[in-house]
Amino acid sequence: MSIRPFVNKLKMNIRKSVLYCWIIFLFFHVDSLKAQEKPVRIAIAGMTHGHVGWILKRKALGDVELVGLAEPNEDLAKRLINQYKLDPKLWYSDLDQMLEEVKPEAVCAFGSVYEHLMVVEKCAPLGIHVMVEKPLAVNIEHAKKMKALTDKYSIHLLTNYETSWYASNHKIHKLTSEGLIGEIRKIVIHDGHSGPIEIGVGQEFLDWLTDPKLNGGGAIIDFGCYGANLSTWLMSNQRPVSVTAVTQQIKPNMYPNVDDEATIIVEYPHSQAIIQASWNWPFNRKDIEVYGTKGQLIASDGSTLQQKLRGADEKTETLPPLPNPGNDPFAYLASVINGKTNPSGGLYSLENNMIVMEILSAAVRSAKERKTIFLEK
Repeated sequence: MSIRPFVNKLKMNIRKSVLYCWIIFLFFHVDSLKAQEKPVRIAIAGMTHGHVGWILKRKALGDVELVGLAEPNEDLAKRLINQYKLDPKLWYSDLDQMLEEVKPEAVCAFGSVYEHLMVVEKCAPLGIHVMVEKPLAVNIEHAKKMKALTDKYSIHLLTNYETSWYASNHKIHKLTSEGLIGEIRKIVIHDGHSGPIEIGVGQEFLDWLTDPKLNGGGAIIDFGCYGANLSTWLMSNQRPVSVTAVTQQIKPNMYPNVDDEATIIVEYPHSQAIIQASWNWPFNRKDIEVYGTKGQLIASDGSTLQQKLRGADEKTETLPPLPNPGNDPFAYLASVINGKTNPSGGLYSLENNMIVMEILSAAVRSAKERKTIFLEK
């Protein structure tokens, strides 16, 4: 009687046992690695931006740790520390001192747009990653200096927009990339509100938001950047042919130094993006319309998407929030730093936002000179 069948069966059982052991090992090993992963140490540079509350009130999720707050305005710093019940020891009046003592892995800039360059100049040589609030810079000249620093010191430089978290925008990007509505012919983007004074932004925020040097402009920068960011993304980071813009001071008594109304037309070889940025809307809005050769996609907010294709009935869907880390800028920053997310070409990316700054700088010049600005090839 041959013992070969028994030997083969024994070998098979051994292989199964080894496989099961490996599966168990990998399960607990991965679990252990997750438990050992430390939160990314994040510090804040400047606290005058009204959006700073996003991180100050953020619940501890284990992905990031707030380790320092740099703000020269002591009254403002103490007010926010008390409001959000933070440890007073986090506060530093001097950014250099905070960077030296705290040694964060990343810094989020919540000061004026003009200060973004200064933050990168201080952080990049120390190997500290930076995320700024939109837009990237006050103009293309500042943006080029910032990019040179990131290239030299190999740091991440991300730009955060609220609309980057919108599920509707990501669904539009997916559907247009798949060719659902054919070739894009026109993108129309509306962003803004009734005005920073009208909605009651804090004085420290208002002081620089309405300063042409510290903000780069008024509504054209504050809300024009959203449309430039999204249209660049939807056009696969293609540089435009030309930019034409018209600005107005409809409320010069309230905003004497900057525009409060702006329309930007961005020309591509076979399409246009029309960006309507305003401090005069009767209500808050951030919506987008995309028209193609086969249909249209319209997102009225972050979760509602209307779709209409040629020869088909119109349909509207309500989308769930994006999965982590896409639904939160600080989770996204941590994921990028940990090497889990590649920002290249995306809404936060430097590649995209350098083009955004080309568009915005050309738009400001166009409105001032009352002519179309053609971008250099």
